[in-house]
Amino acid sequence: MFRSCKLARSAAPALSAAVRSSLGAARQGRVAVRVSQFGGQMRANSTKSTVVQLLNNIGSKREVEQYLKYFTSVDNQQFAVIKVGGAIITQNLEELASSLAFLNHVGLYPIILHGTGPQINEILEKEGVEPEYHDGIRVTDSKTMSVVRKCFLEQNMKLVEALEKHGVRARPIIGGVFTAEYLDKDKYDLVGRITSVDKSSIEASIRAGALPVLTSMAETYDGQILNINADVAAGELARVVQPLKIVYLNEKGGLIHGETGEIISVINLDEEYDSLMKQPWVKYGTKLKIKEIRDLLMHLPRSSSVAIISTGDLEKELFTDSGAGTMIHRGFKIVTTDKVADFPSAGALKQALLRDSTIANETAAEAYAATLESTPFTAYSDEPLEVLAVVKEAKNGGPAYVDIFSGTHEAWTNKVTDNVWNTLQSKHAALQWVIKEDHERASWFFDRADGSFVKNGHIFFWAGVDSPDAVTDMIKQFTKSISQVPAAGGAPARGAGQVRKFSTLTRTLFPNEKSALGRRAYSTQADNTRKGANTKPAKVALIGARGYTGQALISLIDSHPYFELNNVSSRELAGKVLQGYSKKEIVYQSLSVDDVKRMEEDGEIDVWVMALPNGACMPFVNAIESVEGGKSSIVDLSADFRFDSAWAYGLPELNDREAIAKSKRIANPGCYATGSQAAIAPLVPYLAGQPTVFGVSGYSGAGTKPSPKNDVNVLKDNMIAYALTDHIHEREVSAQMGTSVAFVPHVASWFQGISLTVSLPLKKYMTSQEIREIYAAKYAGEPLIHVTTEAPMVKDNSGKHSVAVGGFGVHSKEPRVVVVATIDNLLKGAATQCLQNMNLTMDYDELAGIPRD
Repeated sequence: MFRSCKLARSAAPALSAAVRSSLGAARQGRVAVRVSQFGGQMRANSTKSTVVQLLNNIGSKREVEQYLKYFTSVDNQQFAVIKVGGAIITQNLEELASSLAFLNHVGLYPIILHGTGPQINEILEKEGVEPEYHDGIRVTDSKTMSVVRKCFLEQNMKLVEALEKHGVRARPIIGGVFTAEYLDKDKYDLVGRITSVDKSSIEASIRAGALPVLTSMAETYDGQILNINADVAAGELARVVQPLKIVYLNEKGGLIHGETGEIISVINLDEEYDSLMKQPWVKYGTKLKIKEIRDLLMHLPRSSSVAIISTGDLEKELFTDSGAGTMIHRGFKIVTTDKVADFPSAGALKQALLRDSTIANETAAEAYAATLESTPFTAYSDEPLEVLAVVKEAKNGGPAYVDIFSGTHEAWTNKVTDNVWNTLQSKHAALQWVIKEDHERASWFFDRADGSFVKNGHIFFWAGVDSPDAVTDMIKQFTKSISQVPAAGGAPARGAGQVRKFSTLTRTLFPNEKSALGRRAYSTQADNTRKGANTKPAKVALIGARGYTGQALISLIDSHPYFELNNVSSRELAGKVLQGYSKKEIVYQSLSVDDVKRMEEDGEIDVWVMALPNGACMPFVNAIESVEGGKSSIVDLSADFRFDSAWAYGLPELNDREAIAKSKRIANPGCYATGSQAAIAPLVPYLAGQPTVFGVSGYSGAGTKPSPKNDVNVLKDNMIAYALTDHIHEREVSAQMGTSVAFVPHVASWFQGISLTVSLPLKKYMTSQEIREIYAAKYAGEPLIHVTTEAPMVKDNSGKHSVAVGGFGVHSKEPRVVVVATIDNLLKGAATQCLQNMNLTMDYDELAGIPRD
């Protein structure tokens, strides 16, 4: 069954312009005629090393090395044919040249063929010539042909020059490749049908170390130039060259599903072509393109595939498992069976099982095959059995369990594994599975999960499960199953008579969200938060409610299922009716220390919230604690007790929740400090020095008391640095992280929200993906910390209750990463976190009353 866009082939980000520009010095190392052979080779090797390191930012080192090996396994001209639309040369020339330079700097020679349709139309329009088309083909008379030829020459030279500016030798090939005859001279005039392709000039260019850049013009045997559609020319060229990849670059970034409006991820022609062509939205140009691609691939090896992508996704498509845009390949028909006898042979089944990381040896494979004779299962595979999935019903009545999923190297590379997984998902609405920590395709599995959970060095995945209760039950079963299994690397392989041991995985991603830029982000469906047993109402007194944080907390308590405001104290507002609270009418009071002591003695309050300036709450705390037998809890929003070991530090995601829940005295972390710790904590074991935090807050962080830091006129077109050293949050973060942290705060012209850019020196070089996975594993099951691929923006997190952490920019020449975190200073930076701590100390559900972002 055709699946439109289930796979997350756009999960990994394209290389940014900033990363590409960092090639500067390396590009100067290209081998040129004027340098010695030895010196040129030295520089070429340096360039390749630099580019490979930068490529690691879009995928793991394993992925990059694997695909480089794959692409260099054939003759240079057989790597890829890349068809470039004319609009891309006009709109994305620099990005295109940079992407092609990357490929060339690692020793790859794509054959580039470009069109020039938009440029032709522009010139004809200026000259008052109305383009004429028959059946979608441009009628090309002699006047139009003169424009066509001129445009091809200009656009070809633009691309060649752009490549050479990036240190890449390129050779313009404007003719001599395609021989053609008239398609229909009476109907289309100077439009051709290609009859032969001469690749000698292409091979000569590559032998000379230059990228061949072709136009789609052809000549008849007697020398007449004919116009050829660039897509058609690219297809004919591919038939002769037989490349591993045929890439069509377009502005849309792939084929668009006519019903969902989303990019189709993968099309497996052998399995999906007939049903796809019957879809009502597959018509006109889309139907023609799919048909032409199928006809092309039928003349190429099965290892060849077509990718339709945007310019910025070229490296991602070629060097990552997740890929980009739309990939079309022949694949194989998928076979489904529930009988061992249906497999091609016992030997073929054994070989397929041995490819699974949980099968240790041939004895274990034979033992597992024997269990299939007596155990209900459903197996999914391609016809040659290069991929095998074995699915069993879960004993706990939950989703089907993927017990085996294995594939050959070629099957993974050619996305046959995607085809099998698509079929598997179409047959099972919900799935669960576990994979090994050192599984080389771990990121592939992350892309197919809706959530995951780590326990005792093991990872559990699920997909298609919407009920939080069902997820909780599955996690409990998983936790029970692995409770006695050794951590990472200690799980024994499966053999005869063994119960299957769950295996390990270091990374935990929750790919069920999309970031503001449309790329995949990571969040949780199940969570690690504490589920309290209490449901009895509790009364709250808020001391110091005039500020922005107090107002935010009042709003949260107003919608809380159990908390009720009993008293709100503010000297400035005493006697006025509290606004924004609907449960009952509350009048501001100016509570004295004696009032607070009397209320504590009478047991009127369950939770006291201190929202006073630093240094102001001690008398109230002393009054409460002077009452013998007092049972109330205190949550302090100031910095007064953040360094007091007698108080619990209330950052639940990074501290012991049980300790917070049992404590009656909780110091609420600072806003800058919460975001900074979220950005630093996962990498503390890897730090080689002092992290530096550059923080910028909206002016609500400066409070309501007038000052230059909250004066909108002062802040207009401005940013103010303050407390450049020894800021209280610098000491707070350093104390909590156990390492010295430098912090430089600023205030800017927006009202609400903080951006933190953190530079972290590392003990060893790690890729962006590896670091991202460390963060995702750290925050697995934390609904209020979201790990995103892109660097988060303040405006996207303002008004939300979670911290966003992302970016993960790895320096190209030193082991250092820059991480970006955003947090709403009034919510997760203050009021939301306060409510978390109030919930914990009252034994409520930790997230009670907190909206999900």
